[in-house]
Amino acid sequence: MVSGIELQAEHLCKSYRKKEALKDINFKLEQGVYGLLGENGAGKSTLMRILTTVDFPTSGSVLYKGKNITEMNEDYRDLIGYMPQDYSVYPGFTAIGFLNYMGTLKGIPKDELKIKIPEVLEFVNLSDVANKKVRTFSGGMKRRIGIAQAILNDPQILILDEPTAGLDPTERIRFSNILSNMAKEKIILLSTHIVSDIEAIANRLIIINNGKITETGNIDTMVEGVAGKVWEATVTQDRMNDINKEKAVIHIKQAGKEVRIRFVGEALPDSQCKSVIPTLEDYYIYVSRKQKGVQ
Repeated sequence: MVSGIELQAEHLCKSYRKKEALKDINFKLEQGVYGLLGENGAGKSTLMRILTTVDFPTSGSVLYKGKNITEMNEDYRDLIGYMPQDYSVYPGFTAIGFLNYMGTLKGIPKDELKIKIPEVLEFVNLSDVANKKVRTFSGGMKRRIGIAQAILNDPQILILDEPTAGLDPTERIRFSNILSNMAKEKIILLSTHIVSDIEAIANRLIIINNGKITETGNIDTMVEGVAGKVWEATVTQDRMNDINKEKAVIHIKQAGKEVRIRFVGEALPDSQCKSVIPTLEDYYIYVSRKQKGVQ
């Protein structure tokens, strides 16, 4: 008997004709926030669609508390909130009208929606445009209404694909803080290209590459793994070009006639390097290069 919230993938595979999108995926998710990182085409969105039953695996299974999610049908869908990467919002609806519509599809009673809709609009900072048509919203506002519908049913499992795309820095901070509080009672899986957002919100990381999970673990522990290997140095443009071929260069910034660089690896013997505190971005770029056979 499995207790608590637990979502487990077992030997998950997905093929589209001759393309293998997912290859023998295995993991277990429990309460907390998980970041999902990988290059475009790595399989992130395919995995999220399967976890939400929007798509189905070619083989393998996903279990919730030991039960196959495809056999749970609506009982499982009632537990999840999902915002896909390409999320469309009906432009003719007002924000309230759209959430009423989505809440009805989710089977939420009308009396409950009257309470929940103002709460989620406050969460995504859209209370002041509750009665405005969605067609008037900016791209970032449409992302926020997408997040609102995902949390409308107070899901136990929240899956967000690129949730912070189009959000300004203030909105991203607000989103990060509240999502962190929600994680006390939920499984939250988010995929984003903004590595700093994952570092700010998540405590565990899954890296997927070419349809396979290549790294999983605690983010703090992972980042500690590159401590003493992250450096900053100021070099000439010609020297920077050579370093860029040899090292995992994270950032490049012009500094007059020279270039200030941040990189992961061994210190440069011919330059004065300053050791700096590593970040998740440092770790991710370093590991990605190693997986491609580049040191």
